[in-house]
Amino acid sequence: MSTDVSTTSAATGVDDPRVAELVARMTLEEKLAQLVGLWEGRGGSGAGGDVAPMQDAMQADESGFEEFARHGLGHVTRPFGTAPVDPVEGARALAAKQRWLTEHTRLGIPALVHEECLTGLAAWKATTFPAPLSWGASFHPELVQEMGAAIGRSMAALGVHQGLAPVLDVVRDARWGRVEECISEDPYLVGTVATAYVRGVQSTGVVATLKHFVGYSNSRAGRNLAPVHAGPREVTDVLLPPFEMAVLDGGVDSVMNSYAEIDGLPVAADAGLLTGLLRERWGFAGTVVSDYFAVAFLHTLHGVAADLGDAAAQALVAGIDVELPTGTAYLAPLAAVVRSGELPEEVVDRAVHRVLGQKARLGLLDAVFDETAVDDVIDLDPAGHRALAARLAEESVVLLGNDGVLPLDPGTGSRIAVVGPNADDTSALFGCYSFANHVLAQHPGTELGLDVSSVLGALRAELTGANIEYTRGCDVDTADTTGLSVAVAAARDAELCIAVVGDRAGLFGRGTSGEGCDAESLDLPGVQRQLVEALLDTGTPVVLVLLTGRPYAIGWALDRCAAVVQAFFPGQEGAAAIAGVLSGRVNPSGRLPVSLPRSVGAQPYSYLHPKLGGASSVSNIDTEPVRPFGYGLSYTAFEHADLRVVAEQVATDSAIQVVSRVTNTGERAGTEIVQLYATDVVATVTRPVVQLLGYARVHLDAGESAEVTFDVPTQRLAFSDRRMVRVVEPGTIALFVGTDCESPVLTAAVELTGPVHEVSSADRRLVEVTISRA
Repeated sequence: MSTDVSTTSAATGVDDPRVAELVARMTLEEKLAQLVGLWEGRGGSGAGGDVAPMQDAMQADESGFEEFARHGLGHVTRPFGTAPVDPVEGARALAAKQRWLTEHTRLGIPALVHEECLTGLAAWKATTFPAPLSWGASFHPELVQEMGAAIGRSMAALGVHQGLAPVLDVVRDARWGRVEECISEDPYLVGTVATAYVRGVQSTGVVATLKHFVGYSNSRAGRNLAPVHAGPREVTDVLLPPFEMAVLDGGVDSVMNSYAEIDGLPVAADAGLLTGLLRERWGFAGTVVSDYFAVAFLHTLHGVAADLGDAAAQALVAGIDVELPTGTAYLAPLAAVVRSGELPEEVVDRAVHRVLGQKARLGLLDAVFDETAVDDVIDLDPAGHRALAARLAEESVVLLGNDGVLPLDPGTGSRIAVVGPNADDTSALFGCYSFANHVLAQHPGTELGLDVSSVLGALRAELTGANIEYTRGCDVDTADTTGLSVAVAAARDAELCIAVVGDRAGLFGRGTSGEGCDAESLDLPGVQRQLVEALLDTGTPVVLVLLTGRPYAIGWALDRCAAVVQAFFPGQEGAAAIAGVLSGRVNPSGRLPVSLPRSVGAQPYSYLHPKLGGASSVSNIDTEPVRPFGYGLSYTAFEHADLRVVAEQVATDSAIQVVSRVTNTGERAGTEIVQLYATDVVATVTRPVVQLLGYARVHLDAGESAEVTFDVPTQRLAFSDRRMVRVVEPGTIALFVGTDCESPVLTAAVELTGPVHEVSSADRRLVEVTISRA
């Protein structure tokens, strides 16, 4: 095990002279205290419930805050996101703890406080935003950046310094339970949206954390925390680019390791990734924090460490600076390894420099804490946040099919049957990492603390002239069919049936989607398909509304339903957004961020497959999705025209400029997602049949036109060649503008000329999009 380290500012990201002075004064116990968190009120017998994998078995012996933190403390773990805590009371208690650290530890260094923030701050009474798949469906990074800033402001108001989001895992298998936490199956869409979220959060002085570096989503059979067998080319060309964007373009200040073991090497012990790539090649200068218990897992799950001390040494050398959620391995076990001489103390010093450097950047070394100064009112769900949540929800709803039944007339006196287990359940709007489903689900009887309407309630408010009758029909995931006959009768007596079905988000098997809630089938859970088919058999037109955390195999529904609407856990304002789409108040503009699968047998699937990954006459399995990446319908029509390439020959180290015009030819305003795709016609290794180069969200009034210019650096076409060097090769690139990845509308080509260009992070630049109104 190599232990060569450097504690220079270049290696540690530190330029505050006080950091070196503090480290020089520290005892070993004080150093190690800065490298761990403290998680109070957790555990199966504690207030927190089961919110992390194997937490009961992995927890360290914690004898109370003051005893645990007597030498100082690196992190306070989830003081608001473990149990329902009143915001004001929690902020005051946290300030009191920070004051104790500054007054009663020898060096007086405050702790850094972290929380989950994937669908908004995971705290009681905080706005719950749409889940990340909805971010991807919006194709609107600027709005996601605004959301990130709103979330950051909420964290800062409570005294929280770091948020454990966004998730940059590229979707590779729809069976994986954590698909709902991801943004897309396309690395560029993931990277642009996640980087925007990072910028938003960090604009408020709060640190964002990239998860999960790297490979976690590529697990065998879509199982959570399972081995990953991905070749270095797939890792480099598909899984790593979003992280590279968020580090180099977003300036993120923290990264969390993946639980994955890639081809037998756990990421938590992989210095090549955590140090060689992340720090030495990309120049990352922040902190690397462990996913919860990931350091101990090197011993208990992966079997590459003999004991916790060995696990701690391997992780620290590899580049994990902070062990979360608590000091299972980085306290006594690591101290023993250092004192035995097996691990030089300089390796500890390197991590401490980074942690204290981050605290210096956050102003914590100068902070003064006074719990009596905390505001009497802390509003975590202000009107502005709810408006952002509503807008993102509206922009993320995807219309998958429509025979003309939508939009509905809200003023008619039609008879509508609303059926389904998710129709009158507000929790169906929220993802696994929402406070409602992550924490409150384990505290029955505690009020939600938010004003949230169910889809049924929103439909009654939206369709004011309709006579709406509701029946549940069935559960999300049981085999109980006793309610089907009542639902069928309601549909038979109605002029229209709206069926609201899908997932229930949860943890570790307590839901149908979420962490540890993987799927063996991509049929709708329980007897929901049986319910919908029984409704269709009545002959009454059925509008299917899907509230899910993953794409399901619903080709049968697309063939028979009058309309199909997809929402990916759209958050607390999601019901009104869905009702607005059904009524026509909202013109749908969401596009699929993931392919809609034909069957579970086609998994794992990505639209970024090479020719051999597509449908073939030599296999009886059809992998073609029933709706492709980028697909979505509107209530207006768009015409694309005048595609031109500014230069038909471009050097391999230059940029491609593509211009096209889009016109709203319908009778109402709407938003088109202009999508530019490319195919590398001949390359030295196999390439995807098509890849997204760039996109633009363009809102147009009826009859309005806009010219969209894409300035695409050739690096967007880079890949790892036979030497595993990232290059742009000369040759023909076929281009098209289309409505999704399988539907070219306008085509062109460009010839890349000159020598093979080896790509480096130093000369990278972003795709630039210019929209000019006619």
